Amino acid sequence: MAGELTVVKVGGSLYDLPDLGPRLRQWLKGLTADVIVVPGGGPTAGAIRELDHWQNFSEEMSHWLAIRALSLNAYFLASLLFPATLVENWQGFSFSPRGIVPVLDALAFLQEDEERPDHLPHTWDVTSDSIAARVAIVSGAHSLVLLKSVTIPPEMSWAEASRLGFVDRMFPHLVEQAGPGLRVVAFNFREWQL
Repeated sequence: MAGELTVVKVGGSLYDLPDLGPRLRQWLKGLTADVIVVPGGGPTAGAIRELDHWQNFSEEMSHWLAIRALSLNAYFLASLLFPATLVENWQGFSFSPRGIVPVLDALAFLQEDEERPDHLPHTWDVTSDSIAARVAIVSGAHSLVLLKSVTIPPEMSWAEASRLGFVDRMFPHLVEQAGPGLRVVAFNFREWQL
């Protein structure tokens, strides 16, 4: 993709914020690069974890069901960020005019990504954090911003953040794979006010 791109992952833990839509729209206006929003799992992915616990799905099945939950969350975020566009075809994606926020359907992206030999594994070690990192790597983004409900100190390594459960277990490996060309930051969005 041409130009500077910032991948913004909106954590599912933020979905209970009553003013999430206006707050997120205002925050996104402050970014100068092109943006693509990646939805987090939140309660919908949590429901899949519960089903997995009760029914003991294979990791493969759990993975794809959780990704389908992210598709639902993409529709949810697109409705909050109106005017927004749902990105369902990664190969044919091009940026809309400024002000129209692209929200990624992770299912469509990951189905296309399966053709690449280094695609993400199909395990619970991969959450929306790693999916957002994968989007940043595949798109050649210059930055990845994780909007979360926790503060990750900037001096903390991603390996330590993973150990503490702030990011998933695959995330540090993807950041290392991306190298210094990808700027990665986490931000406690609950602390940001309009």
